[in-house]
Amino acid sequence: MKTYLLVDFGSTFTKLTAVDLDKEEIIATAKAITTVEKDIIIGYQKALERLHAKIGYEIKFDKITACSSAAGGLKMVAIGLVEELTTEAARRVCLGAGAKVELILSHNINLHEVEEIKNKNIDIILLAGGANGGNKECVIHNAKQLAKSDIKAPIVFAGNKDATDEIEEILKKANKEFYICENVMPRLNVLNINSAKDTIKDIFVKNIIEAKGIKKVEKLVGEVVLPTPNAVLMAAELLSTGFGDEPGLGDLMLADVGGATTDIYSMSSGLPTQMNAILSGLEEPYAKRTVEGDLGMRYSSLGILQSFTASEISHWKSRNVDIEAEAHKRHDDIEFISSTDEDYIADDIFAGKCIDVATSRHVGTLKGVYTPMGVMYYQVGKDLTQTNYFIGTGGVVISSKDPVAILKNGVKMASKPMELRPQNPEYLLDKTYILSAMGLLSMDHPEIALRIMKKYMVKL
Repeated sequence: MKTYLLVDFGSTFTKLTAVDLDKEEIIATAKAITTVEKDIIIGYQKALERLHAKIGYEIKFDKITACSSAAGGLKMVAIGLVEELTTEAARRVCLGAGAKVELILSHNINLHEVEEIKNKNIDIILLAGGANGGNKECVIHNAKQLAKSDIKAPIVFAGNKDATDEIEEILKKANKEFYICENVMPRLNVLNINSAKDTIKDIFVKNIIEAKGIKKVEKLVGEVVLPTPNAVLMAAELLSTGFGDEPGLGDLMLADVGGATTDIYSMSSGLPTQMNAILSGLEEPYAKRTVEGDLGMRYSSLGILQSFTASEISHWKSRNVDIEAEAHKRHDDIEFISSTDEDYIADDIFAGKCIDVATSRHVGTLKGVYTPMGVMYYQVGKDLTQTNYFIGTGGVVISSKDPVAILKNGVKMASKPMELRPQNPEYLLDKTYILSAMGLLSMDHPEIALRIMKKYMVKL
């Protein structure tokens, strides 16, 4: 029996998934509180003890590999020239690499903004700006501002290639750690994310893991190779596109509702399906991730509260659910565990709101324009109306008695007719919480990872 142990050091829990590669089965899963503030090994060993207890004996694994979002995950700043173009391209690269974008800056950055970068303890700075052959003055100015600062974070330059020589000279003279990548937007509205994304992943493995106190666990688990959201993105893309002779599921969306953020993933070209719609704006990646830092079940529950209208709060109060009190209860006690029917009802309401708002921010939209030929529509973003599957994951969705009711907050709504949400998807549940694990497994055995996902995704 060939076995893998796949480890996810999450912000709250350390999750272990043991896999039998020969049988293509999950042997067992286990979790324990992540203990990165004390010693991350403690939480890992506790989870491992629970895993062995479930199995009934200790397994000598052929390989152990891990991903991590512990200690705040990967925090980045995206800097570009024009907000809707290179800055947005830089933001998408950060998100695609599994980062949380703490700050987005455009045009010439000033000293106040440089200080803001420093105060946020950013892990990596992505410096973009200008299509190839276009404006290079802005990105050179921004490089000089960063060079003059005492910011220690590595800088990834992925802007106008015509500025490369000057950027390299500026950052080298300032003794900054920097990396040169391909331009994230080489031509107007054309996205090029892989070069910068791969570099960010390499920096994460080489530098960030050690800086966050996670490196020490590598003597037990091998290399921590990915940020957790990147592992989930890889799994979702594999599940969508398939591998070799093993078909995927086609276009899909995935909602991951966590304690601090709500992440939405979409696997689709997102091209217009409406005859009179024309694409506008920056090109969209097939595999797209957005993360909403103000929408979470614990740390960010007050952010959810801001998303409720007064009439919605009043509506739920008439049904004996005090939205405001429930939000504060979860925010004030991040270790709060739901135990009563009232708790679970409030959880479902909050999770539904997270998915609703996060989906609105993720999907494309239509804007009608009157022309001599009749009404035409400009489509900005991805058309996800024909999405085949909507997958739910995250503790609150998995533990809900009615996950479909939560997930339906992400589909087409009469109240939001211009949002290109899925119209009639099938619903799946990542019941065993294996997506990040399968992203890790796919690095060595993509076909096995794909078949395991197809086997263990629960149809609702």
